[in-house]
Amino acid sequence: MLLADTAAIVTGGASGLGAATAAALAGRGAKVFAVDLPAAVEGAVPVEAVELVAADVTDPEQVRAAVATASSAGVRLRVVVNCAGIGPAARILGRTGVHDLALYAKVVQVNLVGTFTVLALAAEAISATTADENGQRGVVINTASIAAYDGQIGQAAYASSKAGIVGLTLPAARDLAQHGIRVCTIAPGIVDTPMLATVSEEFRAALAAGIPFPQRLARPDEYAQLALAIIDHDYLNGEVIRMDGALRMAPR
Repeated sequence: MLLADTAAIVTGGASGLGAATAAALAGRGAKVFAVDLPAAVEGAVPVEAVELVAADVTDPEQVRAAVATASSAGVRLRVVVNCAGIGPAARILGRTGVHDLALYAKVVQVNLVGTFTVLALAAEAISATTADENGQRGVVINTASIAAYDGQIGQAAYASSKAGIVGLTLPAARDLAQHGIRVCTIAPGIVDTPMLATVSEEFRAALAAGIPFPQRLARPDEYAQLALAIIDHDYLNGEVIRMDGALRMAPR
């Protein structure tokens, strides 16, 4: 799949994994639409060839509007990378009682339902484009987590939502095959994103020490590099790829 003179959507594109991926896609000649919440968009650092679009992935109408913006860019929409997500921690039975049921629903709504909403509405737009000489129209890359497999204490909501993305991958690839759209998922381990910016260096060092090799936190640009590799590799489809340095997380 060639990226030059195409359009791409990246959700969660104002920071972290999304920002790194948006910049990488722009560097390969794509016109990128970085979709994020209004507050995140306002505080984002502008990047050439990346247009920031304020939208909430849990709102179908806002997603439709963002997809329409990308589809009207004068080039074919070919790529979608779903990076938007949240990860609050809470035990099912904690010191203050039962897990907040509304919080559980919100995590699933943002991480899983939001991913599906963007995937489905973007696929509708991509399916209307002209295929290339190999019958390809696009690629959708979703973001899970190794928590989908190794969920830790306090990660019931987060792990559930990310496991849903893992389970979505193959049927989505099969559903969209007739439209020439591939679907893959990246399951990152511990990545050095703004979510970790508030923890101490000692804690970060302890996290890195638990990773077999390389014994360090992953970088957002490494996620972006893998996303580009998936886009480039036309035979990757319906696959979940762990990017974790061989980490298998302990219970806590």
